[in-house]
Amino acid sequence: MVDVIVLGLGAMGSSTVYQLARRGQKVLGIDPFTPPHAFGSSHGGSRIIRETYFEDPLYVPLVRRAYNGWAELQARSGKRVLRRTGGLTIGAVNGRVVSGVRACAAEHHLPCEELSASETRRRFPALRPTEDDIAIWEPRAGVLDPEAAIDTQLSLASAAGAELRFSERVTSWRATAEGVEVVTHGGVRSAARLVITAGPWIGDLIPELALPLTVERNAVYWFDPLTPDDFTPERFPVFIHEYAPGRTWYGFADFGDGVKVALHHQGEPTTAQTVRRAVRDDEVAGIRTLVERFLPGANGALRKTAACIYTNTPDEHFIIDLHPEHPAVIIASPCSGHGFKFSIAVGELIADEIIGAPCRFDLSPFRIDRFAHA
Repeated sequence: MVDVIVLGLGAMGSSTVYQLARRGQKVLGIDPFTPPHAFGSSHGGSRIIRETYFEDPLYVPLVRRAYNGWAELQARSGKRVLRRTGGLTIGAVNGRVVSGVRACAAEHHLPCEELSASETRRRFPALRPTEDDIAIWEPRAGVLDPEAAIDTQLSLASAAGAELRFSERVTSWRATAEGVEVVTHGGVRSAARLVITAGPWIGDLIPELALPLTVERNAVYWFDPLTPDDFTPERFPVFIHEYAPGRTWYGFADFGDGVKVALHHQGEPTTAQTVRRAVRDDEVAGIRTLVERFLPGANGALRKTAACIYTNTPDEHFIIDLHPEHPAVIIASPCSGHGFKFSIAVGELIADEIIGAPCRFDLSPFRIDRFAHA
């Protein structure tokens, strides 16, 4: 019998076992692979972290706590998982992305600066926004290393006494009078509480809830820059660009493996079991048209590709809630393609819930009952 079992050790799960172990909980983490791995949503070498949250201003207090959490993790471990590069949000002045950033910055009094297209090109020569675009500069934005973050948290969790079981697949779980019982190919384990942070596999673990989730494949590309000096982390910020109404792409500096770019929420439906890992030539040609138009200095040879997975809710907000039928079970997934930056703060929230500490944030937007009408 342990205090807590955590199913899935990606972004949210690795943070949860780390935060629980720090609080003296006897915790068991289980993952069907060996994290950090490339089969879910937490790989690819880089994730954007930003405060000017066009999706919804409600995320700003949570990301502020996450910034503190990543800094504390670095200080505790001596490993760098966050690098500040600054960030640009680019698009039409009345587009969803720029309008959302403006509203968020105004509500939370965030430090940022609006730039015209010509000023953006002058300050960041690698970028070629259109004359109708504006950009919003955010100095605190940066890049998280997802693999390093997961590995560091799992290492610290293990050092604090957490038991981690890799390459062990869960076949079932059930509520008991004492809490929960989890069955894997390795045996049966019991705990007072269960945390499910299984990303695209979550539907297999809680089918009784019939959550209206979709799984989406997202291809990622790395190109050799033609003008390398323009794409160093010191000169090239992370960017998000709404290049057409409702269509967005994003990118990163060259950290040694090329300039990374990808489309956002334009992938094909899939499942965790059937996702197409190979990237087709026509997909490369499609992203290259954007690189050639808006980022011409990065239009060199294709260095590599990858495919990751978004697990989406209909409103693209997270799920962080108790199981409606089993209050000993906490569900913290999925992230709808924008969750990694928050994961260290979500792990804290889950750990606080388990030890009975007061919740520091309003989690009502993330409750399961918002899907009741579906």
